[in-house]
Amino acid sequence: MFQNRTFHLIVLAVVGFFAFFVHNGLIYPDIMESRNLITAREMVTYDNWLVPTMNGELRLEKPPLPTWIASGLEEISPDNIVLQRAAAGVAALFLLLFLYLLGALLTGRHLYAFIASLVLCTSVNIILAGRTATWDIWCHAFMLAAIYCLVRGITRPGKNWALFCSSGLLMGLSFLGKGPVSFYALLLPFLLVWGFMYKPSLKGKTLPLLLSATICIAVSVWWPLYLYIYHRETALAVWNKESAAWLNRNVRPWYYYWKFFLESGCWSLLLLTALYLPYWRKRLPFRKEYLFCAVWTLAVLAFLSLVPEKKNRYLLPVLIPAALSVAHILYYWIVCFRERRLLTASDRWLYKINSGLLAVLSLALPVAAYFFYREGGMTLGKFLLAATLLPGIAGVLFYAAFRNRPVSFLFGVVLLHVVVLGLLLPGIGTVFMNRERESIHRVRTVPELSGLPFYYPADEELRIELVYEAGRRILPWDICQEAFPEPLPLVLVSEKRAAELLPASLLEQTELREIGRYDDNWRPKTNCRYSENFIRYVTLLYPKMEK
Repeated sequence: MFQNRTFHLIVLAVVGFFAFFVHNGLIYPDIMESRNLITAREMVTYDNWLVPTMNGELRLEKPPLPTWIASGLEEISPDNIVLQRAAAGVAALFLLLFLYLLGALLTGRHLYAFIASLVLCTSVNIILAGRTATWDIWCHAFMLAAIYCLVRGITRPGKNWALFCSSGLLMGLSFLGKGPVSFYALLLPFLLVWGFMYKPSLKGKTLPLLLSATICIAVSVWWPLYLYIYHRETALAVWNKESAAWLNRNVRPWYYYWKFFLESGCWSLLLLTALYLPYWRKRLPFRKEYLFCAVWTLAVLAFLSLVPEKKNRYLLPVLIPAALSVAHILYYWIVCFRERRLLTASDRWLYKINSGLLAVLSLALPVAAYFFYREGGMTLGKFLLAATLLPGIAGVLFYAAFRNRPVSFLFGVVLLHVVVLGLLLPGIGTVFMNRERESIHRVRTVPELSGLPFYYPADEELRIELVYEAGRRILPWDICQEAFPEPLPLVLVSEKRAAELLPASLLEQTELREIGRYDDNWRPKTNCRYSENFIRYVTLLYPKMEK
């Protein structure tokens, strides 16, 4: 059964369900997610599908494919964050499927491919990307699928027109997902390493490759070309700003990503172990394939390190070849222990250290479950279930570590993730959130504000998350001009009370009704991330009645 492909896909679907879909509404929308969803909402509200806007301003920085998908879901079920994030979960499952296919294609072993997909599915950065409605997971999922089609088309005899056309289309969709990001971070390192190590023959493949490139270019450039024709000045300004941002924004030193292995979560130590090329290249059954995956991992890391702008979420593509690299080590241990091959002392110690340390760490999770229960983050039933399952899983991991059972180790880690995501995640969301939060989301239910325009003082910084929560545009108003932006009534969203902001000439004409003071901080006041920028007064301004 462990070798059965149907079994592999069923297990991946179940684990992926817990990784990407269970409790996916608990995480609060961050700034990137808010931008995407506001743009999607305005596409539907104002019918601007080709020229997106965000809070009334053109939003041309990112290609529109994920926003189109979000807009379609907005049409089906407005303001449904669970459904929006489920779309990212589908993209993550798509990524898992093609990692499985690529792993099987490279080695001819579906068990190896299954292990690699499980490793990727339980990596922290992948789980987060599959739970948020942002761009990253889409572009890399399409690109990995394109890579698989390209490799299969080149290595398989014949012209393989369908595979090359599919590769070109998928690359184009990747570009429409996040521009050239995945071309640079995933495809280019792959082509360099694969071309150097495998030296694939392109005989008879020239025309299919040209067609693939043509389709890729056509799908990629039509939207930027449309913007260049109809919104040339704005588009050029945005593209220049985005290009400069790679050099001037969030600049970090080249070694900033030295902690890249932590993005894989529980596989961090094993990932570092797997990248020790001098040790493994003489031991593993698929030496060339292992070297390819490990060098591809390091090449992606090197390419990302060359870019001055750095953020941890940009490390997402590293985890794709990293999962393939880790899978080589796990597959080697499984085969060796199953066939009772004699391992060296260093091999045995590497296995015991990697598995034993994770087994020790798993002992802390029942303590975390008790803490969440005590703080009101878990029901008694969930606590009792977690208190029963977690020690059992810890026992499985200890058994796997000291009795040399790598299959038990792998499934113990997977079960640990399933229990944490299914039972502990809601506790994390409850205990560490701001329980006094009074969101500006409530203005949506105030009848007096329905259909009225919202404004904020132009000299204040308005967090885009507030626009998302309010569910409507909040436009800037230069109060210093001592004139209303449009006839009253209107709504003012401000840091201070309206009476303290409006000049006397406007106050004489206006009646003020304070709707409320709203605090949209998801973190409690004791947290260092608590910010006054998320606190706003909402005031209804209407004409003063003549006596």
